[in-house]
Amino acid sequence: MKQSTRHIMVMEPLGFHSNPETKETNTYQFDDPNDVHAVQKAARLEFRRFRDVLVDKGIFVTTILGQVESPDDIFCNNWVSTLGDGSLVYYPMLAPNRQIERRPEIMRMLEARYRVALDLSAYEKEGRYLESTGSLWIDRVNKIVYSALSPRTDEGLARLWCDTLGYELVTFNTKNHVGKPVYHTDVMMFIGTGYVGICAECIVEQDRARVIGKLAQTHEVVELSLAQLQSFCGNALELLGHNNEPKLVMSAAAFGSLTGAQKAVFLKYVGEIVYADIQNIEKYGGGSARCMLLELH
Repeated sequence: MKQSTRHIMVMEPLGFHSNPETKETNTYQFDDPNDVHAVQKAARLEFRRFRDVLVDKGIFVTTILGQVESPDDIFCNNWVSTLGDGSLVYYPMLAPNRQIERRPEIMRMLEARYRVALDLSAYEKEGRYLESTGSLWIDRVNKIVYSALSPRTDEGLARLWCDTLGYELVTFNTKNHVGKPVYHTDVMMFIGTGYVGICAECIVEQDRARVIGKLAQTHEVVELSLAQLQSFCGNALELLGHNNEPKLVMSAAAFGSLTGAQKAVFLKYVGEIVYADIQNIEKYGGGSARCMLLELH
């Protein structure tokens, strides 16, 4: 099993704006300005430029148009994931206006290629949530899942996922710059081929050594600060480009916040760090580059 893929799906936003239904758990998003149409226009331009950068690097990109009533569907990695063995999983999401992102026509498209290994979406009715690769950072090579617990990440569902699909589960708790749990695991860490970037500082003290020690058994660990977390340095993804060369993808804000020493470690494992300016998406959506990328393994 490879850690990374060359093919992704992205969702071009039609109704992007700050989502009031996620604001309580996502402390990284800001309220909309008076002119929300300007934000939507800027986000769409940022999305297109980001997508074009990825295509230029040799990454295969499937683009689907979002829907006006879905402010967060640009973050399309939260309701479904593919596993690399020809299967997929559907997930329960906390916000009602995000649950409608599971559009039947997209599900049919995916199911033409993948079989459904697990469908957890019904747990929404019980108020239990597990938001796909936002909640679960999958170490595909070593069959380990790392999961930061939060209102959007139910430990019981994470364990059900791992027990069903044959993965070891490592859970932990976090506190961000305002003392709340980091809403998604993929905001505070990423796993590449041979390396990890992680904000160890936000992991609660009683869990920190255990998690970092576990990661260090299989990867070179690069620690990120809380300040770097706020610049979305943890929200990155390794993808394969031309000649299947690995590339680390992140936002311009994240790249600009990395130190030279951190970049040097990542560049031992990837051919380049690819980035684009998505500042409006980050500010009003509270998510960044990795959240926009659904891996099609």
